[in-house]
Amino acid sequence: MSDVPVLLERPRPDVAVLRLNRPDRLNAMTSELVQLLHEHLDELAVDLTCRVVVLTGVGRGFCAGLDLGGYGTAPHSENVGSTQRGFATQKHIATLVTHMRSIPQPIIAAVNGAAAGGGLALVLASDVRLGAESSKFNVAFVRIGFSACDIGTSWLLPRIVGVARAQELMLTGRVFDAAEAYRIGLLVDVVPDDSLLDAALSKAEEIARNSPFGVSLTKEAMWTALEIPGMQAAIDLENRQQILASHTDDAREAMMAFVEKRPPRFENR
Repeated sequence: MSDVPVLLERPRPDVAVLRLNRPDRLNAMTSELVQLLHEHLDELAVDLTCRVVVLTGVGRGFCAGLDLGGYGTAPHSENVGSTQRGFATQKHIATLVTHMRSIPQPIIAAVNGAAAGGGLALVLASDVRLGAESSKFNVAFVRIGFSACDIGTSWLLPRIVGVARAQELMLTGRVFDAAEAYRIGLLVDVVPDDSLLDAALSKAEEIARNSPFGVSLTKEAMWTALEIPGMQAAIDLENRQQILASHTDDAREAMMAFVEKRPPRFENR
């Protein structure tokens, strides 16, 4: 296995797999790993051959969060003060959440093993979340003397699992297993460990059967709607998206394929 901290693979048409690759450290985050994730997200965002991204880990863990043995230095922060370096590191990690949201392709988290702290934040920032039976989760920051509210967790977790459950998980920092994660709605499915990647790839193919533009608009509006204060604003956004989509060649192709009872052939036009 390569020692590159993030591997980019293309196992099936339309699907890219990003594998966090520091298995000896449970894929804990370093500056190099985080920067490579940013770079791959930039690359995939403009790759018209990629329709869905699967995010997973190599080895027995998804991501153990920040590497407490040493993160390294965030880019372009070598010659500033310690406070400024710390702030640059914080932003370097935290902007992964908004970066994941901003790319047009849905991201499926395929959680193998531990997802703690920043690892849990990557799960929360994904669009679809699948877990292996061995997967475990916790809001780790509060267990090491920091606030549990970090890397978007205070915003994302309550919206995914509900306020009451999120508050208890953030205040205790306790570890919870895949069965509980599924029960509270963090995971949409739990599968045997050796079936996890196949399940994620199958879900990716299911998404890729829909038009690229329709999927990207859906991702954009799903997340934006969580920030919109009123229903009418959400409806206004939906209305504009529907008219945009209706003028594409792919929308017409989808209609024809439905009438002709055949799979559509999308060209993102």
